[in-house]
Amino acid sequence: MKVLIIINDAPYGTEKAYNALRMAMTLQREHGVEVKIFLLADSVFCALPDQKTPDGYYNIEKMLKSVIQKGGEVKACGSCMDARGVANLKLIDGVKRSNMKEFSQWVIECDRVLEF
Repeated sequence: MKVLIIINDAPYGTEKAYNALRMAMTLQREHGVEVKIFLLADSVFCALPDQKTPDGYYNIEKMLKSVIQKGGEVKACGSCMDARGVANLKLIDGVKRSNMKEFSQWVIECDRVLEF
């Protein structure tokens, strides 16, 4: 089974990205599901490396890396990156810049689509 998870919110401030990644990691670990994550709008900031969070606080970068290490695919909306001035910044290893054509292909090929 393939599941696409769409994240729309920034990595910190709300817990949407955190909960989306918790779900992704649980689907991989408990059910062997193939996970794809598409970062839209402010969630493109989730893909930036070197996130420093207080001890004991969740770290979106580490969570994304965990999903990627277990075979998950992560893509970030290129036009969203452009609009936020982060198009030329390095992304976490394994996160790829993408577009609506690839996003729509994922929607079609996945069995389930979850949005956070």
